[in-house]
Amino acid sequence: MHKLKHSAVVLLGNEQCDNDWIEPYLRKHGGFVDLIFLVYDSPWVNEVDVYQWPLGVATYRNFPIVDLNNLMLHSSRPYLCNFLGTVYKASSRETLLDVLKQERLGAMCLISVREQWQPQETSDSLKKYQDALLQSDLTLCPVGINTECYRIYEACACGSVPVVEDVMTPGQCGNSSALQNAPLRLLKSMGAPFIFVKDWRELPAILEKEKAMTLQEKNQRRRTIIEWFKQFRTQLRKKFIDILENRFF
Repeated sequence: MHKLKHSAVVLLGNEQCDNDWIEPYLRKHGGFVDLIFLVYDSPWVNEVDVYQWPLGVATYRNFPIVDLNNLMLHSSRPYLCNFLGTVYKASSRETLLDVLKQERLGAMCLISVREQWQPQETSDSLKKYQDALLQSDLTLCPVGINTECYRIYEACACGSVPVVEDVMTPGQCGNSSALQNAPLRLLKSMGAPFIFVKDWRELPAILEKEKAMTLQEKNQRRRTIIEWFKQFRTQLRKKFIDILENRFF
């Protein structure tokens, strides 16, 4: 390490933005780390030595590279929406389930829930989850410990539009600035074509609009989300390389 001239860290940050352990290693604090690319939005993100990096798909659970064929892009999907996941006690996910039940939306959406989070996928559960994304026009993305979740990116990969709960979760991720206090800064700044909701009681009206859309309109939106996701990754890759070249060489 004594011969190391420069270093950058891509850090899977704490979901509540409690990343103080790495601060002494930053160059500006006398350490050897020049740059951090930090997953999960944080007050630390300053576009100088700390940059935000997207969570992406859950490669650790073997989420595959999705290659959508013409049939997947242009055929009618059997479900308006889906949600497969853990429902935590006293969370907005319980509100989401209540709305689905009260409005009798279960027949329109593919819903499968569990009470305890499972860190690993079986081949069967992974296929069930991916099929749900591919068979739904929308993917419901309620907040967990952090607003940002793998599901957002996995939905994009499958051409299913994320319906994202746009609220800040508890922790150190907020900031006094109005701009920085809003969650999902990176996605919003790059024009993510998502549906953002503040309360799951907005869902029935959203699904009513979905029912009125033509297949042609849904196909166009599907192509839009796929193309945006492709450009999103391309632009971030270029930014990553440019930062390293400018700072290190």
